[in-house]
Amino acid sequence: MEKANYKQNSITLMGAVGLGTGVMVGAAIFAIIGQVAELAGALFPLSYVGGAVIAACSAYAYVKMAHTYPSAGGIGMFFVKIYGKGTLTASSSLLMAVSMIISESLVARTFGTYTLQLFDTGPDSYLVPVLGVALLILTFIVNISGNRFIQAFTSTASLIKIGGVVLFALAALWVSHFSIANVIKGAPGQSAGGFIGSMALSILAFKGFTTITNNGSEIVSPRKNIGRAIVISIAICAFLYLLISWAVSSSLSISQIVAAKDYALAEAARPVLGTYGLYFTVAIAILATVTVCIGSVFAVSRMTTMLTDMKLIPHSHFGMSGTVHRHMIIYIVVIAIALTVFFDLSRIASLGAIFYLLMDIIFQWGVYRRDTVDANPVILWAAIVLDTVALGAFLWLKGTSDPLIVILAAVFILIIFFGEQFFLKRTSNNS
Repeated sequence: MEKANYKQNSITLMGAVGLGTGVMVGAAIFAIIGQVAELAGALFPLSYVGGAVIAACSAYAYVKMAHTYPSAGGIGMFFVKIYGKGTLTASSSLLMAVSMIISESLVARTFGTYTLQLFDTGPDSYLVPVLGVALLILTFIVNISGNRFIQAFTSTASLIKIGGVVLFALAALWVSHFSIANVIKGAPGQSAGGFIGSMALSILAFKGFTTITNNGSEIVSPRKNIGRAIVISIAICAFLYLLISWAVSSSLSISQIVAAKDYALAEAARPVLGTYGLYFTVAIAILATVTVCIGSVFAVSRMTTMLTDMKLIPHSHFGMSGTVHRHMIIYIVVIAIALTVFFDLSRIASLGAIFYLLMDIIFQWGVYRRDTVDANPVILWAAIVLDTVALGAFLWLKGTSDPLIVILAAVFILIIFFGEQFFLKRTSNNS
């Protein structure tokens, strides 16, 4: 591992919470909220409650592993500990890495979509991917500046955007007299499958807690603070998501939320807070998406660097100078740019949900099977069952409404697993 890039005790507890919430409070409420409402109907605020429950069960295994094996490689190292250095470890780690890169492209397009609301430009404008690419380039520049700047920036920005989101939600609820009529009213034709499937997307709103584990060896007192940071981050975000979804449902009907699903919060701000409220909401969205991109690239670049050092994934310098870590930042940003240009928000989010849930099922099963961290098997099985049910319902819904995305997900997964099997076999034969 390149020691110059990994500094022990360089991330405090508050810095770790800032990284976690910095990655979580972004596209999850500024873009995905409309897609969750489309599947769950008027009960969509409760979908975030379900997502929080699943995330909490899932996080338990990560906390137990992080207490025993704190590492800058995070999830990648966890897979090595439970499955060894083989195809399943490399492929599952790549699934997580790809899901995080997909999230970065989701956030980048969200940045473009919300920024253009200042100019009353629709989400179909060619400027959406252009602005998204610009954000990803900025993310690259920030990520090569070092841990301390990233920690200070994401922690400060997280506090500002959380405060801003709370202010927006409270203002919207004040105008609606804190009504819960829309929250408890079911939507016509709403199915249980739609609600369950929506939780596959709402889980994306919480998976940023894995960012904390990916920087485990750099956190002060990791065996104590990793678990604390994860619990605090999930709790903060669960409160925020429930509050903001309640506020949006109080301002807009479900049909209006779905119609404006790529920029639902901005649309909700118009009737409630007027022009200045719109500007305020867009400013918070821009700040949120910037911090998400920075924090996500920061985490996934470290995990993929560790996998490269362990010779679990292929790497080529392509004639570039510098460290493997810097190369990884470049590759991650380039892939995220390609996804930003060629995919829309809905399909990006769907791919991210499928990859993450599949990876998490494999991880939870590995922790249960390995049984070296004294984890409660009931909680592990709860996470496996909840993940499987949410993923199954989501695949069924997408298979009927957008089968292409299910086919693409299957193809990408097969490429990852068979590609890793070929790479590792060739590496073994050459050693």
